[in-house]
Amino acid sequence: MPIRCEIVTQERLVYSDMVDIVVAPGADGVLGILPHHTPLLTTLQFGELVVRKGAEEHIFAIGGGVLEVRPDKVTVLADAAEHADEIDLARAEAARNRAVELLAEGLPPGSDRFAEIENALKRSSVRLKVAGKKRRTGFPPTDVSGSR
Repeated sequence: MPIRCEIVTQERLVYSDMVDIVVAPGADGVLGILPHHTPLLTTLQFGELVVRKGAEEHIFAIGGGVLEVRPDKVTVLADAAEHADEIDLARAEAARNRAVELLAEGLPPGSDRFAEIENALKRSSVRLKVAGKKRRTGFPPTDVSGSR
């Protein structure tokens, strides 16, 4: 029996379907959510969110947010979310390069800009990783820990 998965941002509904498993970058590590999972509420880190439905696998770049799990539904309220097929590789690479350059220039300790630039670097790195995977069908499944 599948579980409903909805991925939403402030701007749009990114994904909604019945799925077999949701694998998400939780605050304390990677979470695997199956149907009838115990209710849970956790924050999300920057990372990959993987949704599997049969032999189909959809990969999303997530930029933080909140994950709510109920026995019949997983809701991802993401600060930012993009399906791998939506990511502009050139734009993500340019954003990563800009963030690296700004960090290399150095900022005063405790600068508010440091956290902003660091988050831009994390987000662009996740987007590049996810864009490189695109949509997969069949198995073996993706190793969301980053080691392949």
